[in-house]
Amino acid sequence: MKRLLVGLAALVLSGAAAAHHSFAVFFDPDKNVTVTGVVTAFRFTNPHGTIALDVKKPDGSVEHWRAETNAPVILVRRGWTRNIIKPGDTITITGWPSRDGTPYMRLQGVKDAAGKSIGTAPFGRQDQS
Repeated sequence: MKRLLVGLAALVLSGAAAAHHSFAVFFDPDKNVTVTGVVTAFRFTNPHGTIALDVKKPDGSVEHWRAETNAPVILVRRGWTRNIIKPGDTITITGWPSRDGTPYMRLQGVKDAAGKSIGTAPFGRQDQS
C-alpha cells in the first residue's frame, strides 16, 4: 500500500512540474516582437497570466495574439491589478516571440493607446520563470 501511495504522489507531482515550463523552451530570448491590437481577454491567474488581443494586419485581416505574463504576485509588485487591462482596450505589447512562429509571446512590456507604460517597469529576462 505504501508503494502505491508513493507512486501516486510521484505521478501527481510530475504533472505539476510539467505544467510549469521553461522560458527558453517556448520563447526566443534573442528576438523581440511588438504588436498593437484590441484586448479580447486578460487572465490574472497562476502560474502565468495571459493577455489575448486582436491585431489588424496590413491586409486588413485580424490575427489573434496571446502574450504570457508573469504570475500575479510579480505583476502586483510591478504596479499591475486584475483590472489594469480590459477587453476593448487598445494596447501595444513587446515581448519575446514563440520559437514555433505562432502569434504567442512572453511579455516584456505593455503600453496603453496613449503610449504610457502599463505598470511601473518593463519585465527583464531575469523576471521570467
